[in-house]
Amino acid sequence: MFASSSFNNCSFAQASKPRVAAADTLNPIQSLVSFANRHLHIPYRSGGSSKRGFDCSGFVRYCFNQWNITLPHSSAAQAEHGEAVELDDAKPGDLIFFKGNSTKSKRIGHVGIITEVAPGYVKFIHSAWKGGIRYDLLDAAYYSKRFVAIRSLTLTAK
Repeated sequence: MFASSSFNNCSFAQASKPRVAAADTLNPIQSLVSFANRHLHIPYRSGGSSKRGFDCSGFVRYCFNQWNITLPHSSAAQAEHGEAVELDDAKPGDLIFFKGNSTKSKRIGHVGIITEVAPGYVKFIHSAWKGGIRYDLLDAAYYSKRFVAIRSLTLTAK
């Protein structure tokens, strides 16, 4: 059993906190994903591009702006940037594009940032109408039916 003085020891309390890597120790992709993750649960806001609320393309634009990459505030227009990537070659930091509400549409209407990739598994962060900034998986029925493309942008260290 711990002595009561152990719980009042400041160094004990500090040692039990998880350590977070400093942003400058991460590569640019890890930094981008970490930066995006810090915005989880910010609400969805149509046309939003700030911490008060983001739409999907506003969130992606906001994140990439931190690395001096200026993107338009439209998912369809963002799909014109970067290099096309096959699904099997996707990696964290790539942009993933979807059709809007209708699976029959040919128009891109949604975008997210890929955060994790494994065989048959793609996880991405985005601003969704329901839930705001959150993670989803490409193999979810809603997203797999609407998947359009992946684009890669080159990030450099800040």
